[in-house]
Amino acid sequence: MSRVCHFTGKRTVAGRSISRRGKAKRLGGVGRKVTGITKRKFKPNIQRVRAVIDGKVCRIKVSAKAIRMGLIEKPAKRVYKPAENVSD
Repeated sequence: MSRVCHFTGKRTVAGRSISRRGKAKRLGGVGRKVTGITKRKFKPNIQRVRAVIDGKVCRIKVSAKAIRMGLIEKPAKRVYKPAENVSD
């Protein structure tokens, strides 16, 4: 499965990282020079959570922002009671 949010559609996007050197003109230098441009990726903060979708509990991938916005409905806590031992 890919790194895509189920609700917001956030996904990995490509970008560039620009390296510069020098001192800015406003600080008394001759200006900043670009020394290199490399490709990079911006990855969303994707979490795998259990959520109620159409009345069913299933695991989905959602972004942290979707969780903070309250877009997911968490399932009810499971009440576990161990079976009683009947030894008669």
